[in-house]
Amino acid sequence: MKGKVSLVGAGPGDPELLTLAAVRALNEADVVLVDDLVNRAVLAHTRAGTRVIAVGKRGGARSTPQAFIERLMIRQARAGRNVVRLKGGDPFLFGRGGEERAHLQAAGIAVNVIPGITSGLAAPMVAGISVTHREASPGVIFITGHEKQGDAERIDWKALAASGLTLVIYMGVASAQRIQCSLIDAGLDAATPAAAIANATLKQQRIARGSLHTLASMLRENAIASPAILVIGEVARASVQQLQELAA
Repeated sequence: MKGKVSLVGAGPGDPELLTLAAVRALNEADVVLVDDLVNRAVLAHTRAGTRVIAVGKRGGARSTPQAFIERLMIRQARAGRNVVRLKGGDPFLFGRGGEERAHLQAAGIAVNVIPGITSGLAAPMVAGISVTHREASPGVIFITGHEKQGDAERIDWKALAASGLTLVIYMGVASAQRIQCSLIDAGLDAATPAAAIANATLKQQRIARGSLHTLASMLRENAIASPAILVIGEVARASVQQLQELAA
């Protein structure tokens, strides 16, 4: 009998932000493949005897090869086991969930996707930033600061600079200087507000605020390290009052 695989989002960090569907999937799992950024406290929802396999994936650090993870999921499911692939945030937002779903389906494995709260929304929220505040931004764009290795630059910085939308950047700490220069060179005002939120929703959460011009130095001076979310746009201003004054 074939098993199945559930691609499960573990949320931004706080174990209380896990969805009920994720809790149920963990409770029913025979095997859990857990990413490095997942808060291990969520594993309290697994049954006694559930096999937990760490498959670390963190930007800038040694990671488990993606091909190995996919083969392991297929092997465990074909052995009749109920497999949970547990990812930080949401599996389909910079989590390679789409790739894994395609590989599993090509192998004839049943796949269930359980969304999670992505850090690109949770981090600004806990910092008091509404990424679509109606006084400042008609929309939001999610961007990766860590492009696929070997790829040419695919981000159209001029289009982003001209969009008037909030920019939320994942995995952007290491490339903050490049992001800063690219946006300013593309025409975005260097005085545009910016914020960085590290370890969002956890006790060690840290928030730094500045401008696009000071982005890289702001991260250094405040010792902001990964995992962190960068927010660039008028919504990152320090207070609602400032946003209201901007709209007046």
